[in-house]
Amino acid sequence: MIHVVLYEPEIPQNTGNIMRTCMAFNMKLHIIEPIGFSLDDQHLKRAHMDYINELDYKIYPNYDTFINSNPKGQFAFFTRYGLKSFDECVFDKNEDNIYLVFGKESTGIDKKILNDNIEDCYRLPMKADARSLNLSNCVAIGAYECLRQVGFDGLSDKEVIKGADFLLKCK
Repeated sequence: MIHVVLYEPEIPQNTGNIMRTCMAFNMKLHIIEPIGFSLDDQHLKRAHMDYINELDYKIYPNYDTFINSNPKGQFAFFTRYGLKSFDECVFDKNEDNIYLVFGKESTGIDKKILNDNIEDCYRLPMKADARSLNLSNCVAIGAYECLRQVGFDGLSDKEVIKGADFLLKCK
């Protein structure tokens, strides 16, 4: 299973979009507190819409609790401090659990965590004077690359909207 891990998220709209992405990609979401908003927030509800009922997610009080609960698997930490580009990460198809870890919007993942995992830190290439990309966009990029490498296991490559036969009528 592929897991998305949010380290101390701060913006409800980003987390809501990430919830929606995780549901659509059949990924489990792990949220590490503190969270910069209430999960009842109206902005969050609008972003994740009705997908929350289908989403597999868990909230942890801190990073240590998360690691102790999920000690095994392949970890990829996405950070602007990564020494390697994200396309250098080779996701293991045979690994039972792959964790894609993303930091909070203002400061990212704690520097001690990054330092302890420096060989598993990856960056998304961008212009040198760009501070960062939007968190939900980073999650989508990382998640899709991981899915591509493991073969989109369990995901449909056919129409995703029932009743899309209207496209045939457009011919």
